[in-house]
Amino acid sequence: MIVNLLKYLLIIVAIVIAKSIAFSQSSAVLVEEFIFEKAPFKECHASTIVETNDGLIVAWFAGTHEKHKDVEIWISRKINEKWEEPVSVANGIVEDKRYPCWNPVLFNIPGGDLLLFYKIGPSPSKWWGMLKRSSDQGLTWSEPEQLPEGILGPIKNKPVLLSDGILLSPSSTEHNSWKVHMERSDAMATKWEPLIPVDSLTTYNVIQPAILNHKDNKLQILCRSKEGVIVSSFSDENGKNWDIFKPTILPNPNSGIDAVSLRSGKHLLVYNHTTVPKGKWGGKRYPLNIASTEDGYNWNAALVLEDQKGEYSYPAIIQSDDGLAHIIYTWDRLRIKHVVIDPELLEEKDIEIWNFE
Repeated sequence: MIVNLLKYLLIIVAIVIAKSIAFSQSSAVLVEEFIFEKAPFKECHASTIVETNDGLIVAWFAGTHEKHKDVEIWISRKINEKWEEPVSVANGIVEDKRYPCWNPVLFNIPGGDLLLFYKIGPSPSKWWGMLKRSSDQGLTWSEPEQLPEGILGPIKNKPVLLSDGILLSPSSTEHNSWKVHMERSDAMATKWEPLIPVDSLTTYNVIQPAILNHKDNKLQILCRSKEGVIVSSFSDENGKNWDIFKPTILPNPNSGIDAVSLRSGKHLLVYNHTTVPKGKWGGKRYPLNIASTEDGYNWNAALVLEDQKGEYSYPAIIQSDDGLAHIIYTWDRLRIKHVVIDPELLEEKDIEIWNFE
């Protein structure tokens, strides 16, 4: 019996190791690690990452399980190459009621505060936008602010600061149908403009846009959809107006994505390269991949982050001051994984084109 138990444990260890080193053979991968090994919560999801003068900061929501009222926003700071113990920085207690927290988004104002956007509410169709501020690189946080009525803030992915000083937040709603809109504010997120719908008559069910910056102030958003494909829209007017949604060549299993525009002019997208089976609401959330593009239309396969069975989802990606790309994502709802890559070492290949009909 003891021998069988040892064999079982060895198998489990082997599976975990195999899953954690699935892509370490790529020369582009410089670091792969977990933000934490043990934590005072059962599940975690929807992480966000930002670079500050002190180092990296990651936030996520965690608790008993998604939608449970004990779900709070947690953060960890990487100081002197070591991740600090996770700490809770926001909860869903409102007067005498408690609601779950959702989808944190970090943004560091150049020369200003660190912003933490998040949502509170019983479900994505009924949540509302919240904001906290830190003036000391995430050590302490202000009292929570509720965003103006109808403003949700960046819904999953990071906002961008435009050349005219406007903070453009990619947002969406999940009511009877899924719709994407953009929210514009000053850089401090204190004054908000009316919402800008993106292709409000579209037949696509789209949420959680990620913003790319192209040349000549041209912007692009890439969105999660229920239709099994990543959907795109472009703006030539600094985000004031957007064209109609069009499908890319990239699949989407109804799961979150994120993208970043590199200083080299290239763009990276992190996503699950699989689609939704016919008749299903959502598909599997593996493998987890990186694709690259120069124009937002033509895509290349750049790296497979995870290729084993499991849930590797809701990625976030940034480029740090040293030129490296940092990717974080949900790892089986148990941990948050952090991967550092050198974009210059990515080996790009032709991407498999899916048939979405």
